[in-house]
Amino acid sequence: MSKKIQIFPLLLVIFLIGGCSQIELASHFGKKMTGSHVKSQGKYKVGSPYKIKGKKYYPAVNYNYNKTGIASWYGPNFHGKSTANGERFDQNELTAAHKTLPLPSIVRVTNLENGRSLIVRVNDRGPYAHGRIIDMSKRSAELLGFKNKGVAKVRVQVLEAESRKIAQIAKSGRSTNGMEVPMNHPSYKTPNVQYASNNTNKNILHNNTAPPKQIIPGHIKNGKFYPDPLISEFPVKPQNIFVQVGAFSTRKLAMNYASSLDSYGRAQIYPIVVNGKEYFRVRFPSANVSAADSLLNKLMNNGHKNALIVVD
Repeated sequence: MSKKIQIFPLLLVIFLIGGCSQIELASHFGKKMTGSHVKSQGKYKVGSPYKIKGKKYYPAVNYNYNKTGIASWYGPNFHGKSTANGERFDQNELTAAHKTLPLPSIVRVTNLENGRSLIVRVNDRGPYAHGRIIDMSKRSAELLGFKNKGVAKVRVQVLEAESRKIAQIAKSGRSTNGMEVPMNHPSYKTPNVQYASNNTNKNILHNNTAPPKQIIPGHIKNGKFYPDPLISEFPVKPQNIFVQVGAFSTRKLAMNYASSLDSYGRAQIYPIVVNGKEYFRVRFPSANVSAADSLLNKLMNNGHKNALIVVD
């Protein structure tokens, strides 16, 4: 239950990263490919609960997903292998892995350390290193500016209209490869989607808005077109890292639990109000990601399986 951070966009700052070729992007969201490379096609998938390294995960449709945490990236060792929804992973595309979101989903990932923001398509499961909330493709990590560092403090937000639309396309048996690319362009318009009801399982009735034809800068590699997306930049605010071990309905319960953790350091109590109800979170402040990782491993190895790294 990390505190939500509001990030208000400034003027879009454009980073054209490499590339000298251009390709026209058609209004159906797909991109024309140069060369004979054939794209893999995945299926829509939510999936059943599963367990990895003793921890259980519960995949679910969640269009309100908006969390902060630590992002990592993956690339060479997985390039060309199958993703969780049956696509062929390409480290140079704008994709990501998440433990529970539907495949595919569309999310905005904002690097809270430098303000760079990118829209990517979730098509894989992971990461399973404790304390990581999303695993970016190599190209996405490059564009967000943390490839060399390896990790970054990020905010991950599901884009509801785009995620509903892409789910509908995947369910119909069509490929969703590359649909995230035009969403990063300033002229992109969010689909005008109408729903059958107000519940979380709404069905899309129709979509009257299609993005205009665009010229996307990019480059050709091994006969395949790779886009060089336009990156938005947001204001940077100081962010703190914590290892959270629990949240309680009363301050007394939280203090008693914090006292039982003295061997790990000094845990602190952080109150928060959620839906009108006050909770008390037990947290250890950490100086950096490495320190948080070390403490998290100690806690989890000693039975504190609900501990997690949060960014506020």
